[in-house]
Amino acid sequence: HVQLVESGGGSVQAGGSLRLSCAVSGYTKSRVCMGWFRQAPGKEREGVATIDSNGSTRYADSVKGRFTISQDKAKNTLTLQMDSLKPEDTAMYYCAADPTIPWLPLSSEYKYWGQGTQVTVS
Repeated sequence: HVQLVESGGGSVQAGGSLRLSCAVSGYTKSRVCMGWFRQAPGKEREGVATIDSNGSTRYADSVKGRFTISQDKAKNTLTLQMDSLKPEDTAMYYCAADPTIPWLPLSSEYKYWGQGTQVTVS
């Protein structure tokens, strides 16, 4: 039973920082791509950042240079460091694992999702 549990969301002023974490349990694959996605009210879900089993990362253009995705495989934790936050970053953020289209990780559907954590930037 795979579980992804996000934490670290909250409210912050523009220009501030937040650090999101995703704890992964029950996953048996040793190599998997994971990512962060977000969805604002009335908008489609957007791929924010992904990291594959080799450590290669991809970012949405809107967050490049501001967000950093990382993975601690020993602790089974995925992290998203968000700096220089903008009001347009306000959304529910989701952690996901195992894309169905691995070569398109930012736009792929994923097999496993967390419940989400809210980020609000004012």
